[in-house]
Amino acid sequence: MCGRYVIISTPEAIRALFRYGEQPNFPPRYNVAPTQPIPVVRLHDGKRSFALMRWGLLPSWVKDPKTFPLLINARGESVLEKPAFRNAMRRRRCLIPTDGFYEWQALGKAGTPKRPYFVRTKRGADGTAPPLAFAGLYETWTGPNGEELDTAAIITTTANRTLSAVHDRMPVFVAPEAFDLWLDCANVEASVAAALIAPADEALLEVHEVSTAVNRVANDSAALIAPVPAVAAPAAVNPPAAKEKKAKSPKPSDDQASLF
Repeated sequence: MCGRYVIISTPEAIRALFRYGEQPNFPPRYNVAPTQPIPVVRLHDGKRSFALMRWGLLPSWVKDPKTFPLLINARGESVLEKPAFRNAMRRRRCLIPTDGFYEWQALGKAGTPKRPYFVRTKRGADGTAPPLAFAGLYETWTGPNGEELDTAAIITTTANRTLSAVHDRMPVFVAPEAFDLWLDCANVEASVAAALIAPADEALLEVHEVSTAVNRVANDSAALIAPVPAVAAPAAVNPPAAKEKKAKSPKPSDDQASLF
């Protein structure tokens, strides 16, 4: 799944990629979380348009949001049939700008904390990683008093080999040359657009472990995407000679640094 992501490119860079008419100004965000407002690109009157929506899709037929689960992801394998997503897949497909996302690796042992990883576009020779587009769906939910809430979800699929060691799912990315195909719900059938729902090419992404500070939603800084320093392997110790008396291990002093 995709439960946290990053959008840190400048508003100008995002606008240049998605070619919408608006000129929004928004700060870099290193820890976007469910229920928060997120940038979304959709077609409005035949033109690409920028909008802010809540991350967590609410189908229009939901009566009470408090009793409905938070749908931050939509499984690509079932978006054409699932009641929560099929209408949006036909009529309300969108793109969600991103500069990468976080995933957590389960280590198998019960009670062992999961390791967070950051995934982004492979950096070029200049060291920069260009922004990407998640495939998304959106709905406008109308409340009993006529209030409206625009909501969105990110489509996921089976992880590629690059990501499979960390998690078995990954977000679906839409390439710039396919933006029109994905967004044009009036002229492109849902079944045709669904052909874009596939794991990312192996050459697209890179992944590295990051600090568990990302687990806390309140943390939001560039330090979150910095690689965790590799732990050096302990130096090899030669066994004592057969005729030598083995020395007793000294007790660690109170001021000795500890890894645990």
